[in-house]
Amino acid sequence: MIIYGDLISPFVRMTVVTAHEAGIAQRVQHVVEPVKPTEVNEKLAKLSPIGKIPVLETDDGSAVFDSRVIMEYLCHVAGNTALFPTGADNRFRVLTLLALGQGLADSAVAYRYETGVRPNGLQWQEWMARTRVRINATLDELESRWLNVLQHVSAGSIAVAVTLAYIDFRLGDLGWRQGRPRLAAWHADFSRRESMEKTSIAGR
Repeated sequence: MIIYGDLISPFVRMTVVTAHEAGIAQRVQHVVEPVKPTEVNEKLAKLSPIGKIPVLETDDGSAVFDSRVIMEYLCHVAGNTALFPTGADNRFRVLTLLALGQGLADSAVAYRYETGVRPNGLQWQEWMARTRVRINATLDELESRWLNVLQHVSAGSIAVAVTLAYIDFRLGDLGWRQGRPRLAAWHADFSRRESMEKTSIAGR
């Protein structure tokens, strides 16, 4: 299996971390495939009409996308039921946490494009302000209501940990740790996991 995309993307890194946590990293090749917002990547376009990263190419040459589907596919292949629990109550808590982590990633990546990629003078200030509110509201929610769920390694906790690392890397001025000591302590601990260390983007 091949996962295409740069680990700087939190969505790509989520899938590679999942491969490690599910115990099948040795079966997954990671190929860096950059994507520009205004250009078509022909290799990815052949696998996915969406043309976004990540895309997983299976052993039989078919494609799996997006990141959430790839994460669950990897767990299915590995026979891992811990990262995506099967019991209804636990499963939907994890899926909701995964939605929070991925929603936070959506906002953070979009904010990065608006501030760091869009030509100067064309930034939409009102949208940026609303997005910062959305980011901070999600962080506050994680701090106040989700620490007990985050303690268990799951698809949801992977998504949150990877996205917080992305915010550190791209949006350090947001200062997300301020006023959120429990979330900060949890992230420091989770970041020491082998899956996170082997996929680290620090220093890039």
